Amino acid sequence: MIDTEIEFKMMSALETMDSRLTTIRAGRANPAMVNGINVDYYGTPTSLQSLANITVPEAKTLMIKPFDKSCLKDIVKAIQEANLGINPTDNGEAVILTIPQLTEDRRRDYVKQAKQIAEDTKVTLRKIRQEANEDIKKDESVTEDEEKVMLDEVQKLITEYNKKVEDKLKEKEDELMAF
Repeated sequence: MIDTEIEFKMMSALETMDSRLTTIRAGRANPAMVNGINVDYYGTPTSLQSLANITVPEAKTLMIKPFDKSCLKDIVKAIQEANLGINPTDNGEAVILTIPQLTEDRRRDYVKQAKQIAEDTKVTLRKIRQEANEDIKKDESVTEDEEKVMLDEVQKLITEYNKKVEDKLKEKEDELMAF
C-alpha cells in the first residue's frame, strides 16, 4: 500500500544521522573523527582516507600512516585546519592524534551537536512526510477511504522513525556523558 520509496528515504535520513553522529567523539579514538578532512596533495584536495591507513592502536590514540611519507606535513596542516580540538603529532612515520579527556563543558557541547543533528534528521523526515502526503492527495486514482488509510500509514511510519531518532540521540547522549 504505502510506497517503499518513502520508507527508503526515511532509512537514508537515519543512516545519514548515524554517520554524522559518529563524527562526534566521545573521548575515544574513532577513525570516523577524521572523515571529511581533505588534504592538499600536490595541489589537489584529496580525502585523508585515500592517502593513509587510519588505525586505533589504543583507546585514546588515532594513528594516521600515509602511503606517501612526503605528505605528512600536509596531513598535519589539514588536521589543524579541521579544528578537531586535537593537536596532531608528526613522528616522521605517521601522524598521531592523542584524544584528551573530555571536560564537562566539552561533553555538553557535543550533546548539543548531537541534538542538532537529531533535529535536522526530524526536519528531513517531516519533509519526506509532507511530500508523500502531497503525492497521495494529488493521485486521482485513489479513493477518499484509501487516501485516509495511506495518510495514516505515512503518519505511523513517521512516528516510528522519529522514535528511532530519539533512541539514537539518547544512546549518543549516554555515550558522551559517560565518564
